[in-house]
Amino acid sequence: MIELSGIRKVFNQSRHNEYRALDGIDLFLAGRQITALSGPSGSGKTTLLTLIGCLARPTAGRVRLRGEDISGLPERFLTEIRRRTFGFVFQQFNLVRGLSAVDNVMLPAYPLGPTHRELRDRAEALLARLHLADRRDARVEWLSGGEQQRVAIARALINDPEIVIADEPTANLDTALAKAFMGILEELHAEGRTVILTSHDPLVTGSVAVHRVVALRDGRIVPP
Repeated sequence: MIELSGIRKVFNQSRHNEYRALDGIDLFLAGRQITALSGPSGSGKTTLLTLIGCLARPTAGRVRLRGEDISGLPERFLTEIRRRTFGFVFQQFNLVRGLSAVDNVMLPAYPLGPTHRELRDRAEALLARLHLADRRDARVEWLSGGEQQRVAIARALINDPEIVIADEPTANLDTALAKAFMGILEELHAEGRTVILTSHDPLVTGSVAVHRVVALRDGRIVPP
């Protein structure tokens, strides 16, 4: 489904503080699997995730989605791909303070043009599925960490994405909440979705729910 060939990502290129985050990544990610990118801090796993999710462009190399080279597409086309193909769960959740849970879930879908009623019904159904129906009108800053994460997951699903991207999703969760999150991932996989996440948490990388672990160090893939 997603193929990366000869990927390099360099920050501050040709400056005294040049930093090579990725250095020659060749990787094929199959669809309808849960794949974990693992490695220590600074290994390049989050940078790689941003390239996979069309949030950044490689300095060199090619990214292909379903066989189509998307590396050089104009930003407006990448934006459309992000909206329709990917759902994102960020490490810090990136919820909008002052807005309710349901309003946060609805935000990514407004550009696609559904009616407000249709959109709210869809958002409320997602929150109910994640056991947050009674918290839908609560401002997100009033929610617990686990509740905020479930709101972030609902927001990621609002456009019915084929691929769910999650960056260090259990980093701020205790063991019980981390296990609950892995259960949600298994449900997403059962629906036929592809899940790609980063983690150095053994609870994630060692989970039976994860089909493949790709280890990185110093911007390169470590052979198994």
